[in-house]
Amino acid sequence: MYTLTQKEVKDLQFIEISNPDNSSKATLCLNQGGRLSDLMFKKTRVLADFDPSTYKDNYASSILFPFANRVRDGKYTFDGHSYVLNCNEVDKNNALHGLVYDKPFDCVDSSLSVSSGSVTLQYKHEGCKGFPFQFHILLIYILTDETLSLAVEIINKGHKTFPFTLGWHPYFASKNLDESALSFESATKYLCDAQHIVSGTAPFDVKMPFQLKNVTLDDGYQLQNNTFQFYTPGYHLTMTSSSNDNYLQLYTPKASNVIAIEPMTGATDSFNNKIGLQILQPNSSYSVLWNITFEKLTDKIQMNQLIN
Repeated sequence: MYTLTQKEVKDLQFIEISNPDNSSKATLCLNQGGRLSDLMFKKTRVLADFDPSTYKDNYASSILFPFANRVRDGKYTFDGHSYVLNCNEVDKNNALHGLVYDKPFDCVDSSLSVSSGSVTLQYKHEGCKGFPFQFHILLIYILTDETLSLAVEIINKGHKTFPFTLGWHPYFASKNLDESALSFESATKYLCDAQHIVSGTAPFDVKMPFQLKNVTLDDGYQLQNNTFQFYTPGYHLTMTSSSNDNYLQLYTPKASNVIAIEPMTGATDSFNNKIGLQILQPNSSYSVLWNITFEKLTDKIQMNQLIN
């Protein structure tokens, strides 16, 4: 039977979902936006092991809503009204990573069985500076021995339509990033200016799998389907999205052998450039499902067998 454990570490509240032999685990931090703070499959850690105290700097596994990545100068216009968001990326004067990444979430439901464990987390937003709209956001995490699913549901609880994009910001770890690779279908790479705001596009024709040796990334792409793969010397991940329109942000931080692979429903600064921007009507909801499938590599299953 899968188990659920609640614990407190340095004034932070965590929920851990574990399979019967504790070889696969997912840990969620309620105080830090309901994020996935740790993930292990078959005793292999796949998320970067960042200390929770660094979360304010790296936003590891944060949920990006109501905008993914940045809004230039925190300013946008919607439905004839101008709004100004708090610019929490001070050096570039941008609003960064949405409004829920640091909010406290409540556990409102859970389910445990012999084959899976799930937790539902909720946050209720009553409006704030720059986004005076009411919404509820539900995060449903489902863990099995070799998969993690994250379903996000947004409900417009106010009387006004509001704009949004949605994203997720997990960092994945590899034994050796120089021996790792990505595979995804895209013909378009976004160019960015000094504020890391989309300034144009360029053709993207890199041969897949995209080898990560000596590569530094902070780039966005428009995907042509809803699937991408991450190959490392120790494991292989496949991530799928239920979204009709899919975008991807890749970022390599200063930490070694770590990469952020961020699925999104829209591009950076979508509140202004409208790339992937959607609107949600009052009393309506929007949902997306991201699913990660894990495969551990053994002597019988080598990386070159998977990518060739």
